Amino acid sequence: MQIEEVDFLVLGSGEAGKYLAWAMARKGMRVIVIERLYIGGSCPNIACLPSKNIIHSAKVASYFGRSEEFGMQQENHDHRIDMSKVRLRKRRMVDELIDMHLAQFNDSGAELLVGDGRFIAPRTIEVELADGGKRVVCGKKVVISTGSRATIDSTPGLCEAKPLTHIEALELDHVPEHLVVIGGGYVGLELAQAIRRFGSRVTIVERNARLAHNEDEDVSELLHDRCRQEGIDILTDARLVSVEGTSGKSVKLHLLHCGAEMMFEASHILAATGRTPNTNDIGLELTGVEVTDRGHVKVNERLETTAADVWAVGDCAGSPHFTHIAYDDYRIVRDNISGGNRVTTSRQVPFCMFTDPELARVGLSETEAKRQGTAYRLLKIPIVSVLRTRTVSETQGFMKALIATDSDHILGFTALGMNAGEVMATVQIAMLAGLPYTVLSDAIFTHPTMTEGLTVLFSKPPIVANQKIPAHVK
Repeated sequence: MQIEEVDFLVLGSGEAGKYLAWAMARKGMRVIVIERLYIGGSCPNIACLPSKNIIHSAKVASYFGRSEEFGMQQENHDHRIDMSKVRLRKRRMVDELIDMHLAQFNDSGAELLVGDGRFIAPRTIEVELADGGKRVVCGKKVVISTGSRATIDSTPGLCEAKPLTHIEALELDHVPEHLVVIGGGYVGLELAQAIRRFGSRVTIVERNARLAHNEDEDVSELLHDRCRQEGIDILTDARLVSVEGTSGKSVKLHLLHCGAEMMFEASHILAATGRTPNTNDIGLELTGVEVTDRGHVKVNERLETTAADVWAVGDCAGSPHFTHIAYDDYRIVRDNISGGNRVTTSRQVPFCMFTDPELARVGLSETEAKRQGTAYRLLKIPIVSVLRTRTVSETQGFMKALIATDSDHILGFTALGMNAGEVMATVQIAMLAGLPYTVLSDAIFTHPTMTEGLTVLFSKPPIVANQKIPAHVK
């Protein structure tokens, strides 16, 4: 079979891969992108944007349950969720996003091949095309952008039970009678709350002692409280031992809960216990590209692999699993190919979990600061101190900031409240610019907005919260 030579070859059309392809094609390079299924990657198809679409529908549903609070009267105090229409709204958005991506490929000149790609030699990929036939493509420069997938662990019976992942959960055309969410992290919490608001009974099973266990204890505590308020059952310190049955019909879950055996039944299971990189069975062993013991492509701070002229980006390279980080991976590779020297080290990693209320954080948390022995001063206010929250009856949550003890620089910011992700961006800009926190306390923000709360937060006298420095760094 004839081998086609191209300037730039990308395996996977996720965030970093597609932007690199479009950028290089617009520079006049011949570019081919190989995508197995989801044009544009997970974000517009099965992850970030579809999940937020469903979460917003659930938010609207929650307002029906609170209608009397806002002066609305309902007949019989009842409403019905039509999940097929919830799904249709989401599907329409996804179709529009796919069309946008196809237009970008067309406008840039990058060629998109839909099919299964596998390396058969260094920088050479054989593609089994979805519409039949094969092509073999060799790139002068190659980018691996294959992403990750939901992890289904080896618990006896779990795989055989065919649990939902986020993909199937976003395609539900009915409200589950009883959904058990395995995992109390970001995906588990977002979807547990949404599906509960549609009317399902929901139980979260978390193996650690608290939900969102990597976050500060005050964050976990509020998330626990909010779940209980919404009628979500929580089992922490719970390890799934085995599963019987089939998700979508009937399942029995056998657990060790706080050391004691227990069993309960449910209709559906959602597996939300982490991500697995998509690096197996793509022929990397034939390329000189090494992987880590966790299956990620091994890269340096410039995202170069162990093979010459091959880069890896996004989830498959072990970058933090956020679309905005994959976009930064694109900028790093783009600039370095042009002679720059951008690196992944020391970059900010902001994130937002789209529960209600939202959780947003950038920089150090208190947990991380204490673990590192970083001294800090603490500023903290309840979110109800931000007057905008009172106008919309969204008064649960808080904002806090960590300030250096030897300067007025902001070390970290956490918000748990309405529009937390939008508010965080203002603090992040101040951190990027190296500005003292007093710039925010002295700023004039519009009233009444959520951002105005930063004036309230940063005007408080900071208290010394951590002065302890580990002995090994003294």
